[in-house]
Amino acid sequence: MNRFKRFTQTFGMLAAGTGAMLAWAGPASAQDTFKVGIVTFLSGPAAESFGVPAGKAAEFVIGELNKGAGPAPYNKVGFGGLKIEPVIIDENGGATKQVQELRNLYQRDNVDAVIGYIGSGDCLAVAPIAEELKKPLFLFDCGTPRIFEEAKYNYVFRTSAHATQDNVGLIRYMKLKNIKMDTFSAINQDYAWGQDSRADFVAAASQLYPNAKLGSDLLPKFGAGQYGTEISALVAAGSDVVYSSLWGGDLQAFILQSVPRGLAKRSQLVLSAADHVLPPLGDKMPDGVIIGARGAYGLMSPKTPLNEWFFTGYEKAYGVYPVQAAYRVTQSILGVKNAVEKAMAKNGGKKPTTDELVAAMTGSEWQSPGGLIQMKNGDGHQAIQPIAFSRTKYNAEKKRVDLVDIVNFEAECVNPPPGVKAIDWIKGGMKNDKCK
Repeated sequence: MNRFKRFTQTFGMLAAGTGAMLAWAGPASAQDTFKVGIVTFLSGPAAESFGVPAGKAAEFVIGELNKGAGPAPYNKVGFGGLKIEPVIIDENGGATKQVQELRNLYQRDNVDAVIGYIGSGDCLAVAPIAEELKKPLFLFDCGTPRIFEEAKYNYVFRTSAHATQDNVGLIRYMKLKNIKMDTFSAINQDYAWGQDSRADFVAAASQLYPNAKLGSDLLPKFGAGQYGTEISALVAAGSDVVYSSLWGGDLQAFILQSVPRGLAKRSQLVLSAADHVLPPLGDKMPDGVIIGARGAYGLMSPKTPLNEWFFTGYEKAYGVYPVQAAYRVTQSILGVKNAVEKAMAKNGGKKPTTDELVAAMTGSEWQSPGGLIQMKNGDGHQAIQPIAFSRTKYNAEKKRVDLVDIVNFEAECVNPPPGVKAIDWIKGGMKNDKCK
């Protein structure tokens, strides 16, 4: 049996490494608890900098909520008094495996809802299964815009913005900072996330940099690990800008292998989703790289009491500050809590049915450590949120990469309006009057 497979083992593993423990209340009836599946990468190349931080955040937040220790308005025990009972699953293994695991969560473990999935391919595979079984599924991270642009779902939600904001925001930041881009090259993973990110960035570039020429355009496979050939091509191209949506272990490997070749000195690196590799890379991360975090997260997060609770609590528990995946799973858990309690306020305080929970989540909004989350798109099933971008600068005294020259963008500035496909909105000029 995979040692990461079930929550008692997984959370035990996380706790053993951190000293953090969940406050379990012991056996309780289904009406006293809210059983939730948590799916994140706990093994494989996406685990270290992405999946495990998300798992740790879920552990920390659920533990705090079950103690009633969250800040207002999240200070009611669990979900509306129902203790949260997590069942955590490793996302590693591919889409076919995840489809079966999702069925197991609903049909064998009898979870009330599932919060999960980082991989865009996994999200595309599991969303129709939740709809078929009529069970609530809250996608917490995956980036492809196609989830709600190619299908309609009643039981599926995505509680974070999709990848369009990462690329539109990145181009807006570059323009705002007068980054020269007569030529650019690109390297992205060859699957839904990388392909869709590339398409959005190229389309957005054509709007704000209409004369920029695309040079090398590379699509290595997910998990390639070795980028010698691609780095040679990028160095030879000598473009003003090298764009990438690489993430996780792939991004770490790419940075480590490109630094000795001087890629960051030859071209301006712009990375749409890179904050999560800063803690493991440390002084191996070049200065001056422009990065996004898929939201206003980590060292770019707002100074609010809610964020202070999450940031300092996570840092104290695990010895490192939280990055994007940790923020994204947290905003999903808080969104479900908000919806459960909203439904209970309408039904006399009873545990909500699936339909009551779905109705409460549709079109809802709630505060998260990274700012306001609004389910405005996808007929009320797709979130939009604020986002920030910055440059890297190593701080030798603190022994960490600091982020400087931070710019925040409002959600409507970097996301398409309701009912409009992302690529159509970009090609139409990304019109919005809320951009500064």
